[in-house]
Amino acid sequence: MNHTQLRPPTMADVARLAGVSHQTVSRVLGDHPNVRDETRARVQRAIEEMGYRRNSSARALVTRRTRTLGVVASNTTLYGPASTLFALEEAARTEGYVVSTVSLRRLTVETLSEALDHLSQGGVEGVIALAPQRSAVEALAELRQPFPVVAVGTGTGVEIPSVNVDQRLGARLATGHLLASGHRTVWHLAGPEDWQEAVDRVDGWRATLEEAGVEPPLPLGGDWSPLSGYRAGQELAGWVGRGLTAVFVANDQMALGVLRALREAGVRTPEDVAVVGFDDIPESEFFAPPLTTVRQDFATVGKRSIALLLDLIEGRPPSGTSRVAIEPQLVVRASTFPYVPQPGTAPG
Repeated sequence: MNHTQLRPPTMADVARLAGVSHQTVSRVLGDHPNVRDETRARVQRAIEEMGYRRNSSARALVTRRTRTLGVVASNTTLYGPASTLFALEEAARTEGYVVSTVSLRRLTVETLSEALDHLSQGGVEGVIALAPQRSAVEALAELRQPFPVVAVGTGTGVEIPSVNVDQRLGARLATGHLLASGHRTVWHLAGPEDWQEAVDRVDGWRATLEEAGVEPPLPLGGDWSPLSGYRAGQELAGWVGRGLTAVFVANDQMALGVLRALREAGVRTPEDVAVVGFDDIPESEFFAPPLTTVRQDFATVGKRSIALLLDLIEGRPPSGTSRVAIEPQLVVRASTFPYVPQPGTAPG
C-alpha cells in the first residue's frame, strides 16, 4: 500500500494504519509502560512505514518540555572548543535532545546576557557555556539564569557547576616526562594570559619544576596559532647550547610552528631540543617528527557535561561532583626521547 501524500503523516494516520486509537499511539510515543508489546510493535511498524515524525512544538505544549539544550561558545575555530562543541552535540543526541548553539566573537556580560535571552526565548531547558577566557567565567558568575547552566573549559576555582580537563595535571605529565628523560630544565611557550586553561598549564609546569628543585625559566607567550609558535621557536633557537634542551608548548598548533623554526635554524628534534605539545590534534602524529603531546578526552567532556546538565534540569543530585575534572593522557611519540647531554654542551 502506498502512503505517499502531499502532507506529512499525522498521529491519526499512524493510528488508522496500526488499527489503534490516537491515545495508544501517543502512549507508545511517550514510552508509556501500559501498552502491550504486540500493540507497541504494530504502532512502531506503522510509524516507520509512514515516516512519521512527531511535532516537537506540539509535544512541548503537552509536556512543557522542549528537549532542547542551549550551547554558548566562542573561538569555535580552535581545535579544543570545536572538538568540545561536537562532543556536546553528539552526547545530547544520544540522550534524545537537540542543541541550539549561539557562537559569539567574545564572551562578555553583555554578549552572554543577550545569548541567554535568545536561548530562553527558544525554550531551551538548560545551557552549557564554553567559557575558556577568565572574562567569560566572571560574566557567567555575575548573571542570574532562568535555567540551569554548566560551564566547560573554565579551569580551576570556578564556583558554578563545571566540567573541565585537568589542565594542571596535563602540564605536570608533559613537564615530568621531559625531566624523567634527563633534561635539567623545561622551557614553556604559554597560551594567551586571559585563557584560564593556559594559566593552569603554566601553573602545572612551574609547580613540577619547583618540586624538582629547578628554577623555572621565564615562559614565552603565544596566541595558540602556528605563527606565534614559529616566532617563539626562532627566539628559542637562540638559546640552544645555552641551557635549552626541552620545551613544553601549550598546544599542538604552536608546537608545529616551534618545530619548523627549530628545523630552519638547524636544530634537531629531539636530538638537540625535545618538544611536547598539548591537545593531541589528529595531525600531531604526522608532524616532523611525530609530536609527543597531552591528549584531552573531549568525548568524555561532552558526556559528563550533558549528564550534569540533565541532572540539574531534572532536579536530581549530580551523579558525582558538580565540579568534574577529567584526567588527560600523555601520548609519547618521536619528538622526545631519553636525553643524553653531549660532551661540551652547557648544562640544562
